[in-house]
Amino acid sequence: MPKTPSSRSLLAGFTVLAASLLGTVPAQASPTATSNTPLALTPPMGWNDWAHYGCDVTESTVVANADALVSTGLAAKGYNTVTVDDCWMARSRSASGHLVADPAKFPHGMAWLGSYLHSKGLKFGIYEDAGTQTCGGYPGSGPNHFATDARDFASWAVDYLKLDGCNVQSQPGMSTEAVYRQAYQAQAAALRSSGRAIIHSVSAPAYFQGGPNWLSVIGWSGQVGQLWREGADIAMYGSGSRWGSVMYNYGYNKGLTSFASPGNWNDPDFIIAGDGGLNADESRSQVALWAMMAAPLILSSDVTRLSSDSLAAIGNSNLIAVDQDPAGHQATVASSTSTTDVLVKQLANGDRAVAVLNRTTSARPASVSLSSVGMSGCVRAKDLWTGATSTTSSALTASIPAHGTAVWRLSAANGCVS
Repeated sequence: MPKTPSSRSLLAGFTVLAASLLGTVPAQASPTATSNTPLALTPPMGWNDWAHYGCDVTESTVVANADALVSTGLAAKGYNTVTVDDCWMARSRSASGHLVADPAKFPHGMAWLGSYLHSKGLKFGIYEDAGTQTCGGYPGSGPNHFATDARDFASWAVDYLKLDGCNVQSQPGMSTEAVYRQAYQAQAAALRSSGRAIIHSVSAPAYFQGGPNWLSVIGWSGQVGQLWREGADIAMYGSGSRWGSVMYNYGYNKGLTSFASPGNWNDPDFIIAGDGGLNADESRSQVALWAMMAAPLILSSDVTRLSSDSLAAIGNSNLIAVDQDPAGHQATVASSTSTTDVLVKQLANGDRAVAVLNRTTSARPASVSLSSVGMSGCVRAKDLWTGATSTTSSALTASIPAHGTAVWRLSAANGCVS
């Protein structure tokens, strides 16, 4: 898991690069990269422990958060994959070469945890690494354990694998990209042969961010998995500027529209809304922007302590519908200035979602002409925060709070009252 940059000075460069990608044609991708059954035809949703708990993850922590997903209603809204990140395993493999859960942290083991999650109507996700060790120094799958681990994951009823890219070893005569590609291809093949349909989250692009091979790696990631982490991690709980981290990850992800499609998703990392370090408007902005970008909605928070306002933002059914729209389009950037971004997303039924981000530290009025977002005539605009509807034949208007995001769903209307 790449570290979040200590400086945001590279953001402008990544934004310019990403903006230039709109015409880029990715390598032929497939939602059947790891299974004969198409997987993740809409962006995965769920919970992961990492950004809140780091290596302090335990069985009781996972169970408590899983139970909270169910009791709060978030699971019923789609947040149903519970993933255990790094540091879940013992420091060494068994004598026969198998991964073993840390008995102090996970006394019942991984098969029990998978069974528990499934009994709650949830799915089970797990973490490993394509290198010799995980980022936390635990046993990795590479280069010789992909098949063994995939079979074990299948036997534990794992539904989702996050495969990180720390400690991938160089090989004579091979480029770094070729070594990574070989490792992730091996994992994909092992998952396909495991006998269980397992979604594969690929971290390889994050290790090439900003370099000349970044786009190439993103391009082939859709051949070996269904989603990919393409850049720096979101800020950990209790660290630094979490809003700055949200904006950084949004910045590198927003231009990668050509790589997104059903079964293949750009992943700018976890939803941290409501988890400390973001105010209410910033939390709402992250949810709205991730939904517009068809990003995976994977919480990394203490779900047991989320406020009612946070739960309302994270569980906003209007925005979840935009994120999960079956057409699978990532929003395009209609306009961008130092103060605002306007995003437009075509939806499967012909509607369009429009979001306006206020980057500044003070409230700003916004006016977005219908023509600038590809609409004309009389339009019905539904505010996806309040649910209020109105009609217009000219422009969308709003007063947007500092670091806030206004978002509407637009559809054709029969007539506008002058």
